[in-house]
Amino acid sequence: MPPTIEPTGAILGATVRGVDLARPLDDTAFALVLRALGRHGVLRFPDQDLTSQQLKDFSERLGEIQGSIRHGGKPPASGVQGVGILSNVRENGEYIGSPDAGQDWHTDMSYREVRGFVNVLYALKVPRRDGKVLGGTEFANMHAAYEGLPEAIKTRLDGATATHDFEKFWEYMRREKGSTRPPLTEEQRRLRPPVHHPVFLTHPITGRKVLYCNPGYATRIDGMDERESEEMLAFLFAHQLRDEYRWTHTWTERDVLVWDNLGTIHRAIADYRPDEHRLMKRCQVMATKIFDPEFLRRALGTAPAAA
Repeated sequence: MPPTIEPTGAILGATVRGVDLARPLDDTAFALVLRALGRHGVLRFPDQDLTSQQLKDFSERLGEIQGSIRHGGKPPASGVQGVGILSNVRENGEYIGSPDAGQDWHTDMSYREVRGFVNVLYALKVPRRDGKVLGGTEFANMHAAYEGLPEAIKTRLDGATATHDFEKFWEYMRREKGSTRPPLTEEQRRLRPPVHHPVFLTHPITGRKVLYCNPGYATRIDGMDERESEEMLAFLFAHQLRDEYRWTHTWTERDVLVWDNLGTIHRAIADYRPDEHRLMKRCQVMATKIFDPEFLRRALGTAPAAA
């Protein structure tokens, strides 16, 4: 039986049932999942039981995985290169993974020349208090955000690019969120120079335009003077976070969540205490395949219509 896709009924999100991610998806199932990802933006695969290697194997089918080295150059806590850990759990006085990742609106890896395509998170521990699940992940729909823009803004920014800078989000976390991460070194800045991406992207799966200019990393609309750029960015950031574009995923242990970094922005909700443990394994998949027409032809050519 092929997988079934159950939309949330909200602006984003669907649950995929009938899939065991510990086993390779056949071509028809993979095509169905890829189309559903483009349409729904965020896919939940419940009740999964995966090793780190199985999580990586599934993720790598979507594109190259960004490497995962712990701070100080130690091997990854997951035991598998490319599988990172997001967690506030400590062992021997040290966090086993990143304790404060993603706690403001952003799109993963937009500060790279090769953008991020999807994030794949696997929930092992989910914090709760008084029966309430904490530590959710909130998303906003960038297909809808583009479509909701005034026509004058669409015309004004048609063909425009924006500068994306890794340091913006890093310093925000230090300044506003009390992060203990140190300032970036000159070498870290050198390795992550600012990059430029179109403000409006054509999504490779849907063929529709998305707003690709997120609050976490976008610093300037290229070609505009500083004041005009600041005003335009302020408008775009406020617009994309309108309530009608937003949806929150509430985690359950053994959820695998796959979201599209081209068609959504997201943030982690840090509403839990240090003693309320959250533990996720993560693969960040880069857009090394998804813009390749041959990959899309092979991946989607035999797919049934999206659910």
